[in-house]
Amino acid sequence: MKGIVLITGSSRGIGAATALLAAKAGWSVCVNYVTKADRAEKVVAEIRAAGGKAIAVQADTANEADVKRMFATIDAELGRLTGLVNNAGVTGRAGRLETFDAATMRRVLEVNVIGTLLCTQEAVKRISTKQGGSGGAIVNVSSVAAQLGGANQWIPYGAAKGAVNSITIGASKEFAPEGIRVNAIMPGLIDTEIHIEAGVGDRLQKVIPQVPMGRIGTAQECAEAIVWLLSGEAAYMTGANLLISGGR
Repeated sequence: MKGIVLITGSSRGIGAATALLAAKAGWSVCVNYVTKADRAEKVVAEIRAAGGKAIAVQADTANEADVKRMFATIDAELGRLTGLVNNAGVTGRAGRLETFDAATMRRVLEVNVIGTLLCTQEAVKRISTKQGGSGGAIVNVSSVAAQLGGANQWIPYGAAKGAVNSITIGASKEFAPEGIRVNAIMPGLIDTEIHIEAGVGDRLQKVIPQVPMGRIGTAQECAEAIVWLLSGEAAYMTGANLLISGGR
């Protein structure tokens, strides 16, 4: 087995694709979800049917008590963590900045930023060689919105993902001496449900002309990069942010 990995927000989309691919590569996987228990259990069932080991744990990553409970469950049911993928994220309804209320902006920042920080804290306690761990890797899922700004769609989300990029840089330097590599990916236009939930289901087709490669990316393509960053093949990489955007 490669080790034990927690993938937040992995009942669907990039998270689910990553969970399935990581399990195929030999990782024991914790599939995290907030409300979609049936879909999380479906991912777990698929992993187990293929001979892998997986559990599903409900937790809101923006809630400190939930995060601590989730990590304690992993300790008890899978063992000591060696990998973390901070994938959970929300955008809020798409629109110009003045259409976002404070509650929505706060939720976007809490899930994308505070959630990443809370999960990273708990992961470090288990992975760090300074704290008795064997070392490992953390991969943060950012977004090209951090680079483009999210204008006319979701500026708060772009701001949150910019913070994720900063967390990646800081954590990579802070924990490298303790055997922890911290990297990120920055997906661009990817075919997931995030667009429909934001109320812009037609966005994918509209933005394609802005993509030099002329097509939409897939969750599987993001998962391939994440699982590679978790692996020993990326052993000398830390602080990197891989742009997966078709050139956009």
